[in-house]
Amino acid sequence: MALHLLRHPIAEDVLAGLRDRATTPGDFRRLAHRAGLLLAAEATRGLALRDATVDTPLEIAAVRRLASRVVALPILRAGLGMLSAFLEIIPEASVGYLGLERNEETAMARRYYDKMPDLGGADVFVLDPMLATGGSAAIAAERLRGRSARSVSLLSIVAAPEGVAHLEKAAPEMAVHVAALDRELNASKYILPGLGDFGDRLYGT
Repeated sequence: MALHLLRHPIAEDVLAGLRDRATTPGDFRRLAHRAGLLLAAEATRGLALRDATVDTPLEIAAVRRLASRVVALPILRAGLGMLSAFLEIIPEASVGYLGLERNEETAMARRYYDKMPDLGGADVFVLDPMLATGGSAAIAAERLRGRSARSVSLLSIVAAPEGVAHLEKAAPEMAVHVAALDRELNASKYILPGLGDFGDRLYGT
């Protein structure tokens, strides 16, 4: 498993706002969108290109166009906070959805919804802003196996070392892009220092 840590001054400033408990849901959504844009731009560096030509106002120019078929797969509900940013980068992407719900007593994820387009030959980007235990990402990786995707990547804003270690064993084929690698999980399996419950802060619940 390849771990890619986003190193960008704007990302650091965005993370500061996301971590701040005084940030309002509206500002949190705007900051999450900016973090999603930065992660999406970084994570899509390896997409395949094809040669083409365009007719400029002055002459015909040789250009390169995206050759990859791209699928975005947000994990509900928090992953929806990254979807609009990803589609801003690649508006032609297909979108699947994977609904996972955390059991607060066991911290284990339960799947309740699964809707995906054809993944054959596609580059798939799983959107899940918090990589805590790694359980949700591992379930996503398991659901994607055998569907002939060309590549599978996970985009998370904040990750814990425990989640990264879990994915190294459970999904070694998955590339992981994160904006921050935090210190640890607490006894309740929340990331420290983290930024709280992403979905609750995103939607004001």
